[in-house]
Amino acid sequence: MSGWSAAELDAIGRSDELQIASRRDDGSLRPYVTIWTVRIGDDLFVRSAYGATNPWFVRAKRAGRGRIRAGGVERDVAFATADDVDAATLDAEYHRKYDRYGQRIVGTVVGEKAHPNTLHLVPEE
Repeated sequence: MSGWSAAELDAIGRSDELQIASRRDDGSLRPYVTIWTVRIGDDLFVRSAYGATNPWFVRAKRAGRGRIRAGGVERDVAFATADDVDAATLDAEYHRKYDRYGQRIVGTVVGEKAHPNTLHLVPEE
Protein backbone atom coordinates (compact mmCIF):
# COMPACT_ATOMS: atom_id res chain seq x y z
CA MET A 1 0.00 0.00 0.00
CA SER A 2 1.38 3.39 -0.96
CA GLY A 3 -0.17 5.36 1.90
CA TRP A 4 -2.12 7.59 -0.50
CA SER A 5 -5.88 7.20 -0.64
CA ALA A 6 -7.46 6.66 -4.05
CA ALA A 7 -9.11 10.09 -3.76
CA GLU A 8 -5.76 11.77 -3.01
CA LEU A 9 -4.05 10.03 -5.93
CA ASP A 10 -6.85 11.00 -8.30
CA ALA A 11 -6.94 14.64 -7.16
CA ILE A 12 -3.18 15.15 -7.26
CA GLY A 13 -2.79 13.13 -10.45
CA ARG A 14 -5.37 15.28 -12.25
CA SER A 15 -3.81 18.55 -11.07
CA ASP A 16 -1.58 20.33 -13.55
CA GLU A 17 0.52 21.85 -10.81
CA LEU A 18 1.68 20.87 -7.37
CA GLN A 19 3.06 23.13 -4.69
CA ILE A 20 5.98 21.76 -2.74
CA ALA A 21 7.80 23.03 0.34
CA SER A 22 10.70 21.44 2.18
CA ARG A 23 11.20 21.64 5.93
CA ARG A 24 13.86 23.75 7.59
CA ASP A 25 16.02 22.32 10.37
CA ASP A 26 13.60 23.76 12.94
CA GLY A 27 10.67 21.93 11.26
CA SER A 28 9.07 25.01 9.75
CA LEU A 29 8.14 25.00 6.07
CA ARG A 30 10.03 26.92 3.44
CA PRO A 31 7.90 28.87 0.92
CA TYR A 32 6.00 26.73 -1.56
CA VAL A 33 7.31 26.34 -5.11
CA THR A 34 4.99 25.37 -7.97
CA ILE A 35 6.09 22.38 -10.06
CA TRP A 36 4.68 19.52 -12.13
CA THR A 37 3.93 16.07 -10.81
CA VAL A 38 3.06 12.73 -12.37
CA ARG A 39 1.35 9.64 -11.06
CA ILE A 40 2.50 6.12 -11.87
CA GLY A 41 0.12 3.60 -10.35
CA ASP A 42 -0.16 4.38 -6.65
CA ASP A 43 2.92 6.60 -6.56
CA LEU A 44 3.61 10.29 -7.18
CA PHE A 45 6.81 11.76 -8.56
CA VAL A 46 8.31 15.18 -9.17
CA ARG A 47 11.31 16.25 -11.21
CA SER A 48 13.48 19.30 -11.06
CA ALA A 49 13.38 21.31 -14.24
CA TYR A 50 16.80 22.77 -14.92
CA GLY A 51 18.75 20.18 -13.00
CA ALA A 52 20.05 19.11 -9.65
CA THR A 53 21.12 22.62 -8.63
CA ASN A 54 17.58 24.04 -8.76
CA PRO A 55 17.22 25.54 -5.25
CA TRP A 56 13.92 23.84 -4.32
CA PHE A 57 15.37 20.47 -5.33
CA VAL A 58 18.58 20.97 -3.35
CA ARG A 59 16.58 21.92 -0.25
CA ALA A 60 14.14 19.01 -0.66
CA LYS A 61 16.93 16.46 -0.98
CA ARG A 62 18.76 17.90 2.01
CA ALA A 63 15.63 18.11 4.20
CA GLY A 64 14.19 14.76 3.14
CA ARG A 65 10.69 15.86 4.06
CA GLY A 66 8.17 18.58 3.50
CA ARG A 67 4.60 19.25 2.45
CA ILE A 68 2.75 19.21 -0.84
CA ARG A 69 -0.59 20.58 -1.92
CA ALA A 70 -2.53 20.03 -5.12
CA GLY A 71 -6.11 19.35 -6.16
CA GLY A 72 -7.44 20.22 -2.71
CA VAL A 73 -5.07 17.77 -1.00
CA GLU A 74 -2.42 18.93 1.47
CA ARG A 75 -0.10 16.33 2.93
CA ASP A 76 3.23 15.93 4.67
CA VAL A 77 5.62 13.84 2.60
CA ALA A 78 9.07 12.34 2.61
CA PHE A 79 11.22 12.97 -0.45
CA ALA A 80 12.65 9.61 -1.46
CA THR A 81 14.87 8.53 -4.31
CA ALA A 82 13.12 7.19 -7.38
CA ASP A 83 15.69 4.55 -8.29
CA ASP A 84 13.12 1.76 -8.48
CA VAL A 85 10.88 3.39 -11.10
CA ASP A 86 11.50 3.09 -14.83
CA ALA A 87 12.71 6.49 -16.05
CA ALA A 88 11.21 5.94 -19.52
CA THR A 89 7.80 5.33 -17.95
CA LEU A 90 8.08 8.62 -16.06
CA ASP A 91 9.16 10.40 -19.25
CA ALA A 92 6.14 9.00 -21.08
CA GLU A 93 3.79 10.17 -18.32
CA TYR A 94 5.29 13.67 -18.35
CA HIS A 95 4.79 13.75 -22.13
CA ARG A 96 1.20 12.49 -21.86
CA LYS A 97 0.26 15.00 -19.21
CA TYR A 98 2.22 18.08 -20.26
CA ASP A 99 3.09 17.98 -23.99
CA ARG A 100 0.39 20.56 -24.65
CA TYR A 101 2.77 23.13 -23.14
CA GLY A 102 5.35 22.49 -25.85
CA GLN A 103 8.57 20.55 -26.18
CA ARG A 104 10.77 23.41 -24.98
CA ILE A 105 9.10 23.32 -21.56
CA VAL A 106 8.49 19.58 -21.30
CA GLY A 107 12.08 18.96 -22.39
CA THR A 108 13.27 20.31 -19.04
CA VAL A 109 11.75 17.35 -17.16
CA VAL A 110 12.31 14.42 -19.54
CA GLY A 111 15.33 12.61 -20.88
CA GLU A 112 18.58 11.33 -19.44
CA LYS A 113 19.55 14.66 -17.87
CA ALA A 114 16.25 14.81 -15.95
CA HIS A 115 16.25 11.22 -14.69
CA PRO A 116 18.57 11.78 -11.69
CA ASN A 117 16.49 14.80 -10.65
CA THR A 118 13.44 12.75 -9.70
CA LEU A 119 11.92 12.48 -6.24
CA HIS A 120 9.32 9.99 -5.09
CA LEU A 121 6.69 11.61 -2.85
CA VAL A 122 5.97 9.28 0.05
CA PRO A 123 3.08 10.30 2.32
CA GLU A 124 3.78 10.61 6.01
CA GLU A 125 1.21 9.69 8.61
